[in-house]
Amino acid sequence: MHQVAVISGGLSHERDVSVRSGRRLAEQLVKSGLEVDHWDVDERFLGLLSGRTADVAFVTLHGGSGENGTVQALLELAGLPYVGSTAGACRGAYDKAIAKTRIAEGGVATPPWVTLPSTIFREVGPENLYQLVDSVIGLPLVVKPVQGGSSLGVSVVRDEKDLPGALVQAFAYASEVLLEAFVEGFEVTVPVLDLGDGPKALAPMLIELPPGAVYDYQMRYDASSDVRYTSLSDDDPRFDVATVRAVAERVHALLGLRDLSRVDMVVGRDGQPQVLEAAVTPGLTETSTFPLAVTSAGLELADVYATLVSNAKKRGG
Repeated sequence: MHQVAVISGGLSHERDVSVRSGRRLAEQLVKSGLEVDHWDVDERFLGLLSGRTADVAFVTLHGGSGENGTVQALLELAGLPYVGSTAGACRGAYDKAIAKTRIAEGGVATPPWVTLPSTIFREVGPENLYQLVDSVIGLPLVVKPVQGGSSLGVSVVRDEKDLPGALVQAFAYASEVLLEAFVEGFEVTVPVLDLGDGPKALAPMLIELPPGAVYDYQMRYDASSDVRYTSLSDDDPRFDVATVRAVAERVHALLGLRDLSRVDMVVGRDGQPQVLEAAVTPGLTETSTFPLAVTSAGLELADVYATLVSNAKKRGG
């Protein structure tokens, strides 16, 4: 029987979500008959790692060192097998600008963007920069931290006067921001799962919000929010779902991801999928789209997680 270290918590802004993901994952692993220990990334972490009290690790950290490759690098140094993408792949996917560059170079559509550090506003003057961004990218646009997830610090700007506030909000989470053209269309998230026979995109989940609402942190994780997820079959009349799934699998491969991921995109009014970003450790909470998609596909969460653990053990450290 495998002893699984569920790694959750950490010190990022997404700690609470990570703890919830780890708790839900542990429940399913125990259900499958595995022994589970909870590891936080704190002063005890390296001792646990060197003590090798686990056979396999399952990383459910969101943001910070859990998604930028730091924890994965420590696991690799210790030779402890783990579920999820390698340290190098995590680094490339966590930085949205790097990920979008790789995606675009791979021939996959992604909205036009520019990345700016906070220092540039002091150097060239904010008003001049606002005008340049407006003339090149145009409004509306999306302002988001270059690194991070869970929609923290993300704003949709429809009026130039709202841009300064949006930048301040984004800079609270990162020293660089990404300004991206806003695409009107269907917002979808596509879980990708590899149980040993290659990555397969599960049914995309259509994200439906009340008019004027933004898919922010509260919408994602508050079970009482008005967000609605709809699992889409390949014959859905709204757009080509099979193409959306193929794009998600392509992004998973382009970024070198492993085991599981989540690809977020918008299908424009022209029917073309535009990739926004990819998550290397998708949320596993009771309101997260990854477990919803797994169960919608008729799969048992306990079996899926146990298979990922078994595959990681076979792969070795």
